[in-house]
Amino acid sequence: MWKRIGLLPWLLALAACGPESPLGFSLPDGDADRGQQAFLDLRCNSCHEVEGLEITYREGLAHVTLGGPTTHIKTNGELVSSIINPSHRIAPRYPEEQVTVNGESLMSVAYLNDVMTVQQLIDLVAFLRSTYELTPPPVPTYWRVYP
Repeated sequence: MWKRIGLLPWLLALAACGPESPLGFSLPDGDADRGQQAFLDLRCNSCHEVEGLEITYREGLAHVTLGGPTTHIKTNGELVSSIINPSHRIAPRYPEEQVTVNGESLMSVAYLNDVMTVQQLIDLVAFLRSTYELTPPPVPTYWRVYP
């Protein structure tokens, strides 16, 4: 019965309001090194590669790149949602047939919530947050730029 409940109740028990979290969601500090190991142990590299890291991408059903430059900070809530409920938002830059089966994310079909521990989730979020580099968004200009 406990396996059927999954991570959600445990995750909600860990969630707390914190000043650094604009949405009132925070996680305990995770360990990025353990998160990288969880990434490999859970075989996330079957479909994901991490930009800028020497993690071997294993040819899988999909090929989705994580990390690298971004114009907004990935929050704990965004990362946790993407991990435990990946079908909530399919990345538009990937063809739907490449990352879904019958409209459901391939990650959901893998049943990761049945095998991933809460500690692995916390560490995985710490690892993924460390792989993104905040860059300023391009500023549109109404002036012509001359060489």
